[in-house]
Amino acid sequence: MNSIFKTQYAIRKVLIDVLESCSLEQLNKIPDGFNNNIIWNIAHCVAAQQTLVYKLSGLSTMVSEEFIVKYRKGTKPESDVSQQEVDEIRGFLSTTLENTRNDFTSGLFVDYNEYTTSMGFTLSNVQDALDFNNYHEGLHTGVIMTLRKLV
Repeated sequence: MNSIFKTQYAIRKVLIDVLESCSLEQLNKIPDGFNNNIIWNIAHCVAAQQTLVYKLSGLSTMVSEEFIVKYRKGTKPESDVSQQEVDEIRGFLSTTLENTRNDFTSGLFVDYNEYTTSMGFTLSNVQDALDFNNYHEGLHTGVIMTLRKLV
């Protein structure tokens, strides 16, 4: 299990590095041909992780329901985010990872509502959710790297 969290740590480190190396304008820019921007993709990773791991386990999330609704699958940026929001998202990248690792280690995750992703992966337990989450965040990291070249 440690490898799952090591992988997620590596992904989250890349996302934090992107946040720190891009201006607010770059984070908010939506290049031609795209529906979203760098900051949306990063926030979406947090919202998806909280949904896949916590909500489907029947547990409370570490981010607000409004945050999840704003960045869930199928949404797109409705307006630019502020530097304060970027800072909040940056904090979530670290805190949600650490808290999830601690919650997993402590045995918090007992129940899980089976869920089939839009990509056809059936998640039957929190282990499946954590595995899929790394795949999902990896995909979005690839999109972010493409967006970064265009902004």
